[in-house]
Amino acid sequence: MTVATTHHVPYFSQWESSSLVTEFVSGTTAATSDPLWKSSGADSVEEYAFWAPRMCGMACLRMALGFFGQPVPPSVPLVREALAAGTYVRDGDQVRGLIYAPFAAWVTARWGLFAEARPQLAVEEVDAEVLRGRLVLLSVHKAIRTLDPRPEQRGGHLVLAVGSGPDHVTIHNPSGFPEVSQQFHQVPRADLARFFAGRGVVLGHAH
Repeated sequence: MTVATTHHVPYFSQWESSSLVTEFVSGTTAATSDPLWKSSGADSVEEYAFWAPRMCGMACLRMALGFFGQPVPPSVPLVREALAAGTYVRDGDQVRGLIYAPFAAWVTARWGLFAEARPQLAVEEVDAEVLRGRLVLLSVHKAIRTLDPRPEQRGGHLVLAVGSGPDHVTIHNPSGFPEVSQQFHQVPRADLARFFAGRGVVLGHAH
């Protein structure tokens, strides 16, 4: 029996205008039209629009930093630092990442937090980590935002597990839909299995 617990983690979308995520995702509004793009710290709206759809990991990290009492940097400068640390590999318009091992090493070196890459991670282990006061980046399919009955695959998008209960895991989803699946979204355990790739990164206070 899982004890219900939820951590009061601040929420950040991977887009600056979290209220417009539905439009950004559907393509009815371009990221270059985000009225708040400058708060991302990008040098240009084009730089922001390139990274916004790819910044789920940085959004999760910003939420964790806020929760663990660290200053929260703007998203695009954080991406640049992550690139330098080998967390992402960019080749032209292609980006590979978030790469777990260099990400965990960077988070530990940069902020002194506990960070552990978990290439194999069971839902029960997520529960245990959350109960210990930690947060967990989970690799899920992006269609978790609507609990799509038939996602194309598992993994490819990162969300942050901030709580769990007997029949659900509570997540902050950087590309969740406003009022529906952005923050404190309770995903039933029966549904999670369709999306979760069984890997992630555990973050916490240093030992």
